Amino acid sequence: MNLSNNKILITGGASGIGLGLTERFIQENNTVIICGRRESVLNEVKAKFPSVITKVCDLSLEEERIELYKWIQENHPDLNVLINNAGIQKWVSVTDSDFYESMKAEISTNIEAPLHLTSLFIELKSLTTVMNVTSGLAFSPFAKVPVYSATKAFFRSFTLSLRHLLKATNIEVIEIIPPALNTDLGGVGLHDAHPSVSSFIESIFEQLKDGRPELTFGTSETRLNASAEDLRNHFNAMHAN
Repeated sequence: MNLSNNKILITGGASGIGLGLTERFIQENNTVIICGRRESVLNEVKAKFPSVITKVCDLSLEEERIELYKWIQENHPDLNVLINNAGIQKWVSVTDSDFYESMKAEISTNIEAPLHLTSLFIELKSLTTVMNVTSGLAFSPFAKVPVYSATKAFFRSFTLSLRHLLKATNIEVIEIIPPALNTDLGGVGLHDAHPSVSSFIESIFEQLKDGRPELTFGTSETRLNASAEDLRNHFNAMHAN
């Protein structure tokens, strides 16, 4: 992937990892479009980075995903990079009374949305790259976020298949595999002790320059290369208390 002179759509690009990607891709001389549910948050990013293009969109809704694609077709037909970053994480238990409703929200945002967007955007003749943000939890789940962990395992599996299915095309498939980072994913303050987004972004951009298809950092690098026994031990260690 060329790191500059792209037109890039980043879902969930107004916060967390998405915002980190937005800032860095702008620095690398790219045109960046971000979408999200909250117009006020998008406007805050626009105020900080005037070149960014914003689009209000609730990706959990099929009709809004279709409307987003049509808007891109009409207004930005030269878009060549799709980054499926948007995701939600809920700390839940299967015994919670609202577990099913919570599960539906995570599945619609973390699985249905990126699969649907991918199927739409690969129809763009200009598309050259799909980047999917999965998680280190795709390899070894954390039981306090059981559905989130499962959605990321699903999304990693899909990404591996997608890379194979698009091998004969000019579309490159890149997987971004973050560990826990200092973001508000799952709730404010839950991840304060973890590495910064800026450190993560710096690392993955170095890997992009090297042409790696799987971009890792810290513990996600360890999990990517771990044996089945290592992953079992990691799971047991996370749930020792």
